[in-house]
Amino acid sequence: MKSLAEFVKERRKEVNLTQGEFAERAGVALTVVRKIEQGKKNLNMDKVNIVLMMFGHELAPVNSKEIDK
Repeated sequence: MKSLAEFVKERRKEVNLTQGEFAERAGVALTVVRKIEQGKKNLNMDKVNIVLMMFGHELAPVNSKEIDK
């Protein structure tokens, strides 16, 4: 399973956007995109979801037992 950081970075690069361009289009600060792509642990979930919505996804709770399947 990909980490959030890997997912965002790969998808951003697929659409040929710099971190700054992506942040501007998503409507978040550049630091938000940088923190996500660096794998920082202390993130604002609302901001993460704004970024993920650019790819048609959102962060939601998942039962850890379902991940192991």
